[in-house]
Amino acid sequence: MRKLSNEELGRLTAKEYKNAEKIPVWVVLDNVRSQNNIGSVFRTADAFRLEGICLCGITATPPHREIHKTALGATETVPWKYRKSTVEAVADLKEEGYRILVVEQVENGEQLDRMNLSTSDRYAVVFGHEIRGVDQRVVDMSDCCIEIPQYGTKHSLNIAVAAGIVIWEVFRQMTR
Repeated sequence: MRKLSNEELGRLTAKEYKNAEKIPVWVVLDNVRSQNNIGSVFRTADAFRLEGICLCGITATPPHREIHKTALGATETVPWKYRKSTVEAVADLKEEGYRILVVEQVENGEQLDRMNLSTSDRYAVVFGHEIRGVDQRVVDMSDCCIEIPQYGTKHSLNIAVAAGIVIWEVFRQMTR
């Protein structure tokens, strides 16, 4: 095997990306503290051509050196908006017809590996604060709460890791 060069990967240019069809999914970050996590989510959203990211509450916004360090330019391609209140952001997305999927450990939550999305729906996936998770008021507004199955001693994953896992599964189901 031989590693492929960047030129051989056939990636879109920033201009081509802006004009490319997007997967009808928004990511909502509810009070995410770490700019490195925020940048990583931008990079993942770019990789799977999501519609955009909504940054809420204390979540930092570009331009920011720490976000750019992990986003590697994705803040220039992925549309984003800021809302002071996650509750208001989710209410707006619901009003626009998005189904709200909250990634959180809740009673009777749906395991990610058992989730079944409709390719005809639009989704907003909410990720929460690194310690406190997603605000209960946002959980109450959700159409579904998703939990990533875990089998070790820890009860949570880093948000950037969780976002990568969930966004991949959402993308996989939306493009089947």
